[in-house]
Amino acid sequence: MFSINTHSPLTQNIAMKYNLTTYRTLTGTKEVLEIPKRKSGQWIIYQNNEPTYFVDCFDFKKESNLIMNNLILSERKSIDEVIKSIKKKKKIKLSVAKPPMFEIQLKTQERELELAPLPEEWIS
Repeated sequence: MFSINTHSPLTQNIAMKYNLTTYRTLTGTKEVLEIPKRKSGQWIIYQNNEPTYFVDCFDFKKESNLIMNNLILSERKSIDEVIKSIKKKKKIKLSVAKPPMFEIQLKTQERELELAPLPEEWIS
C-alpha cells in the first residue's frame, strides 16, 4: 500500500480525478492508480512505488509532454524504453504500474490528485 502525494513541489498542477483500484492477486493485494477513460499516450509514472507523475503526450501545454510526444511518436520509443533510460541516467526508481495479470478486482475509489509532469531535465 502506498500513500499518495497530493501536492508536488515541482510545478503548479491541475487536480484530476483518478481511480485507485485494489486487486487481490496470488501474492496478496495490490493497489493501482488508474486513469479513468484512459487515452493512448497517457500514463501514471510511479517513483519509489508511489504515483508521482502524469504523462499525456497530447497535452501540449506542458513542455515535458511535448518532449515525450517527440520521443514516443517521432523516435518510436515505448514508454518503458523512456522510463528505463531515465532510471539509468538519474539512478532513480521509476515504473509504470499495470494491473496484475491474475487478479480479482476488490474495490475502486475515486481520488482527486495533483500529479506533476515528468521533469524536463530528465527527458531532454
